[in-house]
Amino acid sequence: MEADPSRSTTTINDQAQSHPLPQTHFYSVEYPGYVQPASVPQAIRNLGGPSSLETAFRRGASKSETLVELKLQPEDSFVHPVPGEVVANNSIVIKVTRRKRKGTVMPELNELGQHKPLGDFKAEAVGILHKTVRFRSMVDFQFLPDSDDPISRLRSAMDRMDVQAITSYRTPPEKEDYRIASESLFSNAASTLGPPEMNIDPQLVEEGIDTAKNTNPSSTQAFRSNLRLFPPPIFSRQGIAQSYNFKGNPASIVSTVVNEETGEEKKRLINRMRWKGYGPATIAFSDPTAPDKPPTNVEAVREQVDKKILKKLDELFSQRPVWTRASLFNQISATVAKEIHNSKVILPLVCYVFHDGPWRDTLVKLGYDPRKDPDGRFYQRLYFRNANHPINRPSVVTRRQERATTAAAATTITDPEKEEARTSHMFDGVNLTKETAAFQLCDITDVMLKEMIEDPDDVREACDERDGWYSTHALERIKAVLRLKFFSLLDGRPATDEECQAVLEQAEMESSKALASSRNAKMRLGKHNMAKGALRPEEAAAFRLRATLDREKRLPP
Repeated sequence: MEADPSRSTTTINDQAQSHPLPQTHFYSVEYPGYVQPASVPQAIRNLGGPSSLETAFRRGASKSETLVELKLQPEDSFVHPVPGEVVANNSIVIKVTRRKRKGTVMPELNELGQHKPLGDFKAEAVGILHKTVRFRSMVDFQFLPDSDDPISRLRSAMDRMDVQAITSYRTPPEKEDYRIASESLFSNAASTLGPPEMNIDPQLVEEGIDTAKNTNPSSTQAFRSNLRLFPPPIFSRQGIAQSYNFKGNPASIVSTVVNEETGEEKKRLINRMRWKGYGPATIAFSDPTAPDKPPTNVEAVREQVDKKILKKLDELFSQRPVWTRASLFNQISATVAKEIHNSKVILPLVCYVFHDGPWRDTLVKLGYDPRKDPDGRFYQRLYFRNANHPINRPSVVTRRQERATTAAAATTITDPEKEEARTSHMFDGVNLTKETAAFQLCDITDVMLKEMIEDPDDVREACDERDGWYSTHALERIKAVLRLKFFSLLDGRPATDEECQAVLEQAEMESSKALASSRNAKMRLGKHNMAKGALRPEEAAAFRLRATLDREKRLPP
């Protein structure tokens, strides 16, 4: 069959020409302003200088290092910068050159009837653009204080490192002139023509000024605030504008409130869709009874809860009436744990919490009271602070990224029942599962500690607010050994039995009868946190006094 000439293949001459791509790397900044060649150095200074940009574009830079701040007024310390960030890019940098034609030539017209640009244009690739600084977030609110204020001058001196100005600063006396006279309400030019017509709410007019009767502008006195207010480091963390189309909240309704004393009626807006808190019932150790049913607002939405998850929790609380969140979530899959965390209703249907006492921050089965059951001592919670492990709250962006990563990981789980058992809530004295010591006694499997925990000889007849069902002597021994073993693992080695025995002997020597008897005294609610094992204020004062006396005895005369 002969080929159709109208459908002939494209020749090599009709194809686009191939050009080599230079490997020169470029970085760009989308500067939110007009930049001319002469103002490029000023624009770079506003971005923090070359060193700041070099740090932001460096390979392997952290999230905080990639943040770029644009200071449009770098000389004023109170002006909040414009936030920007480095984003990945994969573009080609094109260089376009134009060669003008000589002579006067009439411009040609294109298909749309527009004049074609004169001259010959040439485009060539000069490199690859990998990273770009973009400014997409909203700019923070701005508030400029009086530049002549002593605090403003002190702040400027600190920026300039002016030692003389800093050392010569003295706190000015308080004059209490928080409201001072300003210029006249009307300008001099307007005073010849009379005051203009203004529709002002009478409540917004200064006291003593009657705009309807007072026609003499010279006698009208306006006032302005003289409060020496200085802006905080940031006003708003909102980076994305809310699209509300300048409309009011459709869920807000006007409600009339009557003052019972004066009978005056006032109208106020009430949000019908306001958030209703769902949380477990919370009680104090001194409360006489424990709740046996969930709160009313939680019970009303029981039908909205997944019945399979609720059944699983009922089974877990039947096996063990008291859990911590960590130990409970380790018994279920990551998907179910995420559902429980996001629901805010599931846990209140099956448990309540103590906000103080030996079972503080634990999840207790509804209807079960560990204060009345001696076996509840095994569910007591011990907590030790780790000063070398500070709690750093991640940023909003980091939490969003971690939330997305967790959701993606949860969707990859095919069979939750086959997940590996997690033991981060347990302590065996050999393996370190986390850097904070917060364990229930029943989750401690260390042989030495387990023997001390299960010893029935040191059990009280009545539950105590500080020590629970254990005697003070027994609980202090458990704490001493647990503290030694845990912090030894943090140092990279397990504690030996000889070290534990030495700690127990030292605790015996340092304990006193007065200190032990004072711990049995009744404590007022909310004055101290007993779950963390801290001393009462009077005990701490006695301990400091004893330490000071011992230290003075050791000093040479």
